[in-house]
Amino acid sequence: MTKTNLKEKKEVSQNNLKVVDERAIKTTSYSDINLKQWKDYGHVKTDTLWEFPSRLKEGGHSNEYHGNYIPQIAQQIYERFTKKGDVVLDLFFGSGTSGIEAVNMNRRCIGVELKDDLAEAVSEKFTSKQLVTDVNIICADSASTIAKEKIQARLDVMGVKKAQLLMLHPPYDDIIKFSDKKEDLSNCATTEEFYDLFEKVAKNGYDLLDKGRFACLIIGDKYANSQHIPLGFECMKRMNNLGFITKAIIIKDMQGNERAKGKTANLWRYRALAGGFYIFKHEYVMVFQKV
Repeated sequence: MTKTNLKEKKEVSQNNLKVVDERAIKTTSYSDINLKQWKDYGHVKTDTLWEFPSRLKEGGHSNEYHGNYIPQIAQQIYERFTKKGDVVLDLFFGSGTSGIEAVNMNRRCIGVELKDDLAEAVSEKFTSKQLVTDVNIICADSASTIAKEKIQARLDVMGVKKAQLLMLHPPYDDIIKFSDKKEDLSNCATTEEFYDLFEKVAKNGYDLLDKGRFACLIIGDKYANSQHIPLGFECMKRMNNLGFITKAIIIKDMQGNERAKGKTANLWRYRALAGGFYIFKHEYVMVFQKV
């Protein structure tokens, strides 16, 4: 057999392998999950009750910042709704959970944080190279036009027109005060003002998200003036008004990110019995799609 024939035979063989490989892979437009091997993804949740016995503290994560969401949520949402190299936009960046997990899972992230001291501290969790190629931290008011312009500029540098996933983990109204800034959602004078400001942030996220891609809202409710205030459902309504459709309402237990409640469990139980209410043990992970 001549060298030419050997070369042609090798090329045909390689092409056949390529066809076989392509036939063995089936993914959606927004995920790397191979649907041909769906049984291999037992770790990916597809139900609406998420229970995590403890908060993940590996892979660069910590729990030094009160109010950050647990990394397992990012892991689940990223694997379901992003591909490697996709850009995640987090408009309440906080202590950087979204960015840390983006790096761990070969995604990229743009995070917007209102507090300049926190933005500076969080940047130290990433290497100089990562802050250039993988994670961009912007110190700004996420509801502002300035923030939107800065995000768009970062997206341009990263080589994409829009983000591929939106993460939103706002303060739960005034339950925890995160700063003294008037732009901080935890400082709103009324709950209605909180909803309005949240909607402005979500609108920026909507405009900066690719069509057909997903958004994740992590939020809990609150109890005030002797009544349950359904923050989650009103925020969901506001997102629907913007054009998002609701894909899932997931109930997540709070045992993975509570702090110090064990010390006052009896006090809270007494208050619940005396006041006729129930103690929150859950929060929501709501999934939306931009259509």
